[in-house]
Amino acid sequence: MDSPGYIVLSRLVAQTRAATVTANNIANADTPGFRAARPLFGTVLERQLDAQVPSGGRDLAFAQDRATWRDTMPGAVATTGNPLDLALGTPEGFFAVETPRGERFTRSGRFSLNGDGQVVTAEGFAVLNTDRQPIRVAQGDSRIEVMGDGTLRTENGPVGRLRVVRFADPQQLNAEGDRLYAAPASQQPEAVDRPGVVQGAMEGSNVRPVIELTRMTEEMREFQFVAQMAEKEGERLGSAVDRILRRR
Repeated sequence: MDSPGYIVLSRLVAQTRAATVTANNIANADTPGFRAARPLFGTVLERQLDAQVPSGGRDLAFAQDRATWRDTMPGAVATTGNPLDLALGTPEGFFAVETPRGERFTRSGRFSLNGDGQVVTAEGFAVLNTDRQPIRVAQGDSRIEVMGDGTLRTENGPVGRLRVVRFADPQQLNAEGDRLYAAPASQQPEAVDRPGVVQGAMEGSNVRPVIELTRMTEEMREFQFVAQMAEKEGERLGSAVDRILRRR
């Protein structure tokens, strides 16, 4: 395969990646606390070896998948009335939870009580307090109230304060599924003093389905266009080989 073929192939790979990211956004349009992602592409320039760039020409440019950028705009907050549905008033905050893989972070505040009275996520992960310990509600306590600073209390007094943190560069958080993020060693969590916790509410996904569907349609059309270019390039190469063989 010559240079035009490799250039077209790099664009096909980039378009496949873009369509995959957009499809994942659409699939999570109703996922609480989900944040849309966008692929970032770069251009790799390469000079032709042992050849001069023709007059009016330029270096070869290949498309490269560089990274995935996360849209940090908060989703819409909807009132649910469930006392353990919690939303964060600060766009950069995350709840801290304990998983078998260690501490993880989430924007999804759909919590409940398990059989031991622990506040847990929908997947059963314990929600942590400021001391990084699971929050537990005593048996028999029925009236749960959560203050704006994250303090959880019942009719018998305070139970604990939710651990809400932020990061200097949230783009470096690694999405692990189940609306959980892992922090790399370079990103240490910082406590949020005023998280603005809203009780009885849920932050939805920040995905806008109409925009994502429009973007998916555009990406599929671009993929088809590049695929046609690849087909034409194959026909050109085949025609060139036929002419060379006929001359011989």
